[in-house]
Amino acid sequence: MDPLSAVLAFSVAAALLTLTPGLDTALVLRTAAVEGPRRAMLAGAGVSTGVLAWGLMAALGLGAVLAVSETAYTLLRIAGALYLLWLGFGMLRAALSTERAQQVAAAANAKGKGTTSGRGWFWRGLLTNLLNPKVGVFYVSFLPQFTAEGVPVVAFSVGLAAIHATMGTAWFALLTLATRPVAGLLRRPAVTRTLDGLTGAVLIGFGLRLALERRD
Repeated sequence: MDPLSAVLAFSVAAALLTLTPGLDTALVLRTAAVEGPRRAMLAGAGVSTGVLAWGLMAALGLGAVLAVSETAYTLLRIAGALYLLWLGFGMLRAALSTERAQQVAAAANAKGKGTTSGRGWFWRGLLTNLLNPKVGVFYVSFLPQFTAEGVPVVAFSVGLAAIHATMGTAWFALLTLATRPVAGLLRRPAVTRTLDGLTGAVLIGFGLRLALERRD
């Protein structure tokens, strides 16, 4: 496969993957709706940074450890599950607290400020991506299929990951913009509690599935 064909084929596959609803989408949408566009994009930037990191690890062969080591995969799976459960239960707790919802709404309406710092949302996005062993295994098996002949493997693989990260960032920007026309409605305490409850349930669901899954 020549470099241009490899890039085009990867771009199509990455676009389909980006548009598929998942945990990253839920996290960014909730952040955009409740805490504003800046924090949503920082969470998205964290996710995209995680994609770049996985691409680099896969190119260097480090990600292959997850594919062959049951222990490494299990440890990362448990860490990821615990992290998602922690985030999810935190959001459910906020959803059940009227006072907490009012604080979130008031902070979000105060010049777009939220209860979690921008740096905190970046790290949430990054850790959500990095602590998912499925992403690592996916990159180990996915990237090599699009490696062109006669190119530096590491540089080319990181370049492909950068394409995927850029698509993800653009998608997160579109999702964030889609919430702007109804920003005032979304920041009402009742709506905030509903969004936190739904997102928390999604995170807990992903966490439980990750914790209970059995690797084939």
